[in-house]
Amino acid sequence: MSKIISVIQYGLGPIGCAVALHIIEREGLELVGAVDIDPKKVGRDVGEVIGLNKQIGFSVAEKIISALKPNNADVALHTTSSYFSLFKDQIIEILEHGLDIVSTSEELTFPWLSHAAEASEIDAAAKKAGKTVLGTGINPGFLMDSLPLNLTAICQRVDHIEVTRMINASTRRGPFQAKIGSGITVEQFNKKISSGQMGHIGLSESISMVFDTLGKKLEKYESDVQPVVADQTIKTDFFEVQPGRVKGLKQTARGYSEKGEFMSLQFIAALGLEDDLDTVRIKGKPDLEVKLKGTHGDIATVAILVNAVRNVQKANPGLVTMRDLPIVTCR
Repeated sequence: MSKIISVIQYGLGPIGCAVALHIIEREGLELVGAVDIDPKKVGRDVGEVIGLNKQIGFSVAEKIISALKPNNADVALHTTSSYFSLFKDQIIEILEHGLDIVSTSEELTFPWLSHAAEASEIDAAAKKAGKTVLGTGINPGFLMDSLPLNLTAICQRVDHIEVTRMINASTRRGPFQAKIGSGITVEQFNKKISSGQMGHIGLSESISMVFDTLGKKLEKYESDVQPVVADQTIKTDFFEVQPGRVKGLKQTARGYSEKGEFMSLQFIAALGLEDDLDTVRIKGKPDLEVKLKGTHGDIATVAILVNAVRNVQKANPGLVTMRDLPIVTCR
């Protein structure tokens, strides 16, 4: 019988709470602590905070050292921020307490090109602690990097990779609908884009992983974000969007080798979108097209985070990416 892995859930936003619930229901994993800085959550029983509707006997801690008392843990599932400037110190602190880490932080999924210094610092801290750190998720982490990379295994030649993700955001949680600009004006949208406050994070990490893994030099990267505007009133459980206002976004990223464009990514998320579909197209020998329906971003993110735990526990110490691990599966 496999050893039961003790888990600390670090971050109790909507995704973190869903991860904690999934840990509780998965055989072979045991939730032994939880960390969050929200004063409305700290000190409350974890079961109540995550929506279990019953107490489980330990409270939300503000610091990881408190979450580790009296229980030790094997791994921390980290779901806080997307940006190195906000999560780096958290990762290093967790490592100093001797835990492996699986994180949803997008910039951590493949940081070696855009954040080499920070990546090296975390890698060194992980090796010093003898622990492993992985950044993953549905995207980046799977749909726009790991999945197309795996598909190239059946290609004799790859000339171009295109991935399109289309999300009907009406079925997603309120914070996600807000994140894509639901209900704001086009002017407000453009201001947020200009200030870096809006847009999907992780496209550059996905392109970097694919280029590096396939032995190509990324000569140029470009990205563009445009609003998707409602032409009729759209109502969800969280927003009512009038015609002329933003109902979502369309983000395009392109990566170029010395021979020209090699990879293009499109991320489209909007309220009332008819298509809810992920498509991977590879031009080469042979040409491939793979369509995936039913990908629920929140469910999939929780799943891949939890499913990666055992592989991370067995991996060599250091900062690793999804390409470095054996295939992650639901077991």
